[in-house]
Amino acid sequence: MVVRLSEQWPEVSPDRLLSECVPPPRFADVRFATYRPNPGEPTQSEALTVLQDRATHLAAPRRSPSFWSRFRASSPVAGKPGIYLDGGFGVGKTHLLASLWHEAAAPKMYCTFVELTNLVGALGLRTAVEKLSSYRLICIDEFELDDPGDTMLISRLLGQLFNAGVEIAATSNTLPDKLGEGRFQAIDFLREIQALAARFDVRRIDGPDYRHRGLPTAPDPWPDEKVEQEAAVRPNASCDHFVDLHRHLAELHPSKYGALLDGIETVAITDLRPLTDENIALRLVVLADRMYDRNLPLLAGGVPLDQLFSKDMLKGGFRKKYLRALSRLIALARAA
Repeated sequence: MVVRLSEQWPEVSPDRLLSECVPPPRFADVRFATYRPNPGEPTQSEALTVLQDRATHLAAPRRSPSFWSRFRASSPVAGKPGIYLDGGFGVGKTHLLASLWHEAAAPKMYCTFVELTNLVGALGLRTAVEKLSSYRLICIDEFELDDPGDTMLISRLLGQLFNAGVEIAATSNTLPDKLGEGRFQAIDFLREIQALAARFDVRRIDGPDYRHRGLPTAPDPWPDEKVEQEAAVRPNASCDHFVDLHRHLAELHPSKYGALLDGIETVAITDLRPLTDENIALRLVVLADRMYDRNLPLLAGGVPLDQLFSKDMLKGGFRKKYLRALSRLIALARAA
């Protein structure tokens, strides 16, 4: 029986949000030993070495916050409480981040930036700080600041966690002192961003997107009838009209998008259309991330995936989000 995602109304408790803060299935088995640096990109090997060194330290029992204050004072670069991997799409940042998490001592947490903001929203800042201050390591994938509210919230959260001795590892497609650039320019928020950036040891990772080496364009879309027929014979498949799906996403909090995919093994979408509404586009980005986390093949009809986001969107402040989503959706469509 084909499932309609647009007819599902999952409920997600704060406890479930916290318990699911582990690497997604796609990265459950990755390790440093399985990372293959591109020989032509030395920054990839350098990042691997840096993360392995930090993993050795994180595997040891946690020291007190006062110890790390003294350590960082004597070693201002190596002793920074955060490690920040900056780079383009498909260079292995998430692979390295998940490998670090696997090596670290518990308690530890792994989440995307969106999942972190959703968690803090569900728990409240004070409760989030109380629950997370005992953690050895918190890994944050796809770190980004989309609005001033997120800036203040995450700055306060991470500042208190750093002071409690928690170490933070993050990945992003944007340097930490450039977060929010092109979206908001208020000087007070710029100070918050720069103060946050100062807590991270930034490592750049260069290279082409491994998902599209030699495969730069989207596959041809299927006729809608073929999408529906294929979904009907695949086990645990969903199938939705694109308009029905994006309207439903508007009625769900993004923290529920992962639960929306519970039990789904293939996602089918008919009548994909070019987007011009930024709100719809950003919701699709979150859904694409949750699909990619779960390695769900995508059956797609309508316009080719590389025409999903308008040219203006791909030039705007959220362009990196859209490019990442395209990279992932195209990979999932090829998997189907």
